[in-house]
Amino acid sequence: MRVMAIDYGDAHTGVAISDPTGLLAGFTTTIHSRKAERVLEELSLLVKEHQVTQLVMGFPRNMDGTEGPRAQLYRDFARQVEEATGLAPVLWDERRTTIDAHRILFEAGKNAKKRKKTVDAVAASLILEGYLNSRRLQK
Repeated sequence: MRVMAIDYGDAHTGVAISDPTGLLAGFTTTIHSRKAERVLEELSLLVKEHQVTQLVMGFPRNMDGTEGPRAQLYRDFARQVEEATGLAPVLWDERRTTIDAHRILFEAGKNAKKRKKTVDAVAASLILEGYLNSRRLQK
């Protein structure tokens, strides 16, 4: 079972895909586009290419757990993802993933310009890791 995590953003969408066992994060990439149609097209291709069977998508929440101001935008995009791929994304709390991704890249010695290019893929990896860990704990 391959799981794909999506960190949807205005200009960059991070993607992380698990290994075939669904236990570890593996492949990562970033889709650089502001156009939802292009992002959906790329996500569809990745689902087919990597034989993804489950999707998880970062969902914006405030630090107190309430839904963030962009929640409805993300719900609408999740419906579009389902239409494009045939897979309904699980909406996953993405609080702090981008902040943690920046910290990880900074500690790895990446300057601000290099961090900007990869931060979304790292955030998607953190979403995927959190989701996979949660699944393991439920078993």
